[in-house]
Amino acid sequence: MSLRETLQNDWKAAVKNRDKLKASVLSMARSAVLLYEKSGASKEATDDVVLEIIAKEIKQRRETIEEFKNANRTELVKETQDEIEILLNYLPQQLTEVEIKELIARVASEVGANSIKDMGKLMSAVVPKTKGRADGKLVSTLVKDFLNK
Repeated sequence: MSLRETLQNDWKAAVKNRDKLKASVLSMARSAVLLYEKSGASKEATDDVVLEIIAKEIKQRRETIEEFKNANRTELVKETQDEIEILLNYLPQQLTEVEIKELIARVASEVGANSIKDMGKLMSAVVPKTKGRADGKLVSTLVKDFLNK
């Protein structure tokens, strides 16, 4: 069963169980997938595309949390964090910061990156290996820290 079908089935189950939050979050994710498909990019979204869409939805919600914190809207922060938790169930297991640092060190030795000038080369080698499993901003920060040592 594809990830797209899993989203559809989980959405149906959430609606039947009257789980409004989960149904709403999955509905938004499904609509983002449908929007992609109707944009003419392809006939049907593959699992990789659905993963990218879900990761983008999570990123948007994380940015929203920062705005809610600045506005002192704690109830909306909690609700948005709950939405992120629901969406994280559809992504592969996320890498820890330690695992990302180990990956960066390994890839840096493979590509010969040892100064901040090599950041582009290192990022282009690390990002595909962390795609969908780590936040790009975190990876970028850790690569910078690694190269500045």
